[in-house]
Amino acid sequence: MSKLKIKTGDTVRIIAGDHKNTEGKILSVDKIKNRAIVEGANMVSKHEKPSAKNPQGGIVKKEAPIHISNLALIDAKSGDSTRVGFEVREGKKVRFSKKSNEVI
Repeated sequence: MSKLKIKTGDTVRIIAGDHKNTEGKILSVDKIKNRAIVEGANMVSKHEKPSAKNPQGGIVKKEAPIHISNLALIDAKSGDSTRVGFEVREGKKVRFSKKSNEVI
């Protein structure tokens, strides 16, 4: 398990696969499997049994996890994808954009 460069709530662009160039917010991150769920991307149809939450059951569309190597963080300043770096600023470890050198 390594240190990930993306977090829940970050805006990312998918850079590979069927959903290439799709942008969305990260809903959750699985650190062990190195996968993230991106809002509105990689939608799959899942069959669900009737339950108290969904009494009808049926086919439900939901997001499937994507490997983090296929995601690129979007720089808030320029709106373009960027790489992420770590450094210590004012005694605190922070993530920064390699393109704009701004703290994320």
